[in-house]
Parts: sequence; C-alpha cells; structure tokens
Amino acid sequence: MLLFLFALFGGIVTILSPCILSILPIVLSGSVTGGKQRPWGVIAGFIASFTFFTLFLSAIVKATNISADALRALSVIIIAGFGVSLLVPVFQALMEQLFSRLTRLMPQTGTTRSDFFGGVLIGASLGLLWTPCVGPILASIITLAAASKVTADTILITLAYTTGTAIPLLAITYGGRSLLTKNPWLVSNTNRIQKGFGILMILTAITIYFQIDRKFQTYILKQFPSYGVGLTKLENNTAVQNALQQLRDPSQKKEPSMKTNLFESDLGNAPELIPGGKWFNVGPASESLSMKSFRGQVILVDFWTYTCINCIRTLPYLKSWHDKYKDKGLIIIGVHTPEFEFEKNPDNVARAIKDFGLTYPVMQDNDFATWNAYKNHYWPAKY
Repeated sequence: MLLFLFALFGGIVTILSPCILSILPIVLSGSVTGGKQRPWGVIAGFIASFTFFTLFLSAIVKATNISADALRALSVIIIAGFGVSLLVPVFQALMEQLFSRLTRLMPQTGTTRSDFFGGVLIGASLGLLWTPCVGPILASIITLAAASKVTADTILITLAYTTGTAIPLLAITYGGRSLLTKNPWLVSNTNRIQKGFGILMILTAITIYFQIDRKFQTYILKQFPSYGVGLTKLENNTAVQNALQQLRDPSQKKEPSMKTNLFESDLGNAPELIPGGKWFNVGPASESLSMKSFRGQVILVDFWTYTCINCIRTLPYLKSWHDKYKDKGLIIIGVHTPEFEFEKNPDNVARAIKDFGLTYPVMQDNDFATWNAYKNHYWPAKY
C-alpha cells in the first residue's frame, strides 16, 4: 500500500517534470478534437499501454523478435496520422469510418464510441513512446520486469504511477476543452486551432522518431538547471526503501550494499564489469577493460541510461572530471543499463553518446549483470 500511494503521488507530480513535455502537445490535442469521450479514450489507452509495455515489452521482443524500435515507429506513424487527419478533412472522414467499422461489434456504436476508440489508439501509442523521469519505485519495477519478475504487486504499482500521471493530463485536457467552448474568439477560430494542433502532432511525432525530444529536454535543463529537481527524491525515504527491498527480495529484510561502511579501511574488491552488449570509446582490445586491470587507479563507475533526465543532469560534471583528471589517474567507466527496451539498441546508444559528447569508455549492460553485481537499484548512480 505504501508503494502504491507513493507511486500514485509520484505520477501526479510528474506533470511538473521536463519528461512530460514530449507528450503534452498530443494530450492537449484532445481539447480540440473529437467529442467528450476522446480525452477519456486517450487516458485509458495511455494507462493500459504504458503499464503493459513497461512490464512485458522485453518478453514480447524476445518471443516475437519484433524490435522495440519497430513498435515505436508504428506508434509515431499513428500519431502523425491523427495529425494529418486534423489538416485534411477527407482523411479525417476516412479515419472516422474506419473507427466506426471497428466498433460495430460493441454494444454501443456511433460517434461517441468511435471518438473513444480513436482516443485509445492515440493513448496506446503515447504509452509506448513516453520515457518518464523515474524515481526509485518505478526503477525497481523496471529492473524486476527485465528479470521477468512480474507479480500482481508490480502490476498494481505501475498502474498507480501511470494513473497518477494521467490525472493532471486529463484535467488539463478538459480545462482546455472548457476554455475553447466558453471563449468567443476561440469558438470562432476552432477550425484553425484544430489545424494548428494537427501540425503540432506531426512535428511532435517527427521529433520523437528522430529523438530530437531528448535534445530538447537537454537544452531545457541547460537553460533551467533547477527545473524538476527533487521530484524523484519524494520517493527516496527510508520507508519506501524498506518496502522496495521487500518487493525485490521478500526473503531478506536487509540486503548487503556497496553503500555501507564507507569509512572502513577495506571494502573488498569491486565487482567486475560484465558487458551485456558493445563497448564504446575504446580500442580493439576492449576485453582488457576490467576492474582487475585498473588496480592502483581511481575508478568511477557510472550507471546511467540515455533517456534518464537525472542522468543527463550529471553528464556535464563527468565530462569535466574526465577532461581535467584523465591524465592524473582517474578512469570513468559508463555502464549503460537500459531503462526501456529501445535503449538496448547499440545504434541508439552510440548516437546518444555522440550527442552528449562523451569520450570516456561506455559499456552496454543490457542484461543488468553489472547492475546486479553492484546491487544497484536506480539511475543515475556513481561508485
């Protein structure tokens, strides 16, 4: 119950984070398109899709060999298609006919049901595309899902987080719809506003497909460093950490951690690096990069993933330390442990490393092997 409540509240405050910016224009389009059931359809599709794909996308990819990037591309096409329908009346009529045919088997047919179904399709696409700023609770759920440890508890907690996120989004959508119907100038220009949102949906789909949204979020963080700081820390308290420990391993009350007894003279050997994919920014002999080979030097192991906002905040510091101290014995190793399935793609990781200007070695940890060796539980983490 504690994790359920904190996940719900964590989802609600996500509206204040930069992670919501990428999907906000599409959600807002529900204010000017379709009937009164469209926003409910968007929210229902969003909740169901994000919950389902967060927990089961890895299993789906393994079972079907359909890449996560292909599913994301399909979602982008669907969103762009809805944008085109707002610009081209003929295309909009064709989509409405299609939705009407798909809903004929339902007890209630007609425009209302068609509007709801269209909203569900948009929301389902958003659920697959959205990459939230996750705190310790959702991070633990994602790592459990990656290890195929999906239980009724993890499903309920993920559902609570997504529902919390959906509540303010639904309020914003209906607030915009109410404003649109009460303001005379907006009423008289509804058609132009719809076309404007159509263009916005198409542009949003394009930015997500080419991962420009991530660059935009990085730009926002550079301009407003304090934007969204501390939101994920709401979950980082003793009660939540203890509850998460019980969720991860019900048989143990306390798990040994790399973060205990920091001032002892000997903490033992650091866990070895266990690659789960490619190495980046290294020479041909990448297999020689091991903790054992670095004996006598200062090592910083950074667990990160390229869509994590809080990870992005730390990268300028790591780059600065690398530039200043790489010739004085400091070695930084980036361990890229994917938060979402599409982050396992080495091409995506290579593009992100180039965009962020990282020059120190980075290894993929797609199987969470190094993550588990360090008993790590969240992004970002430095050892």
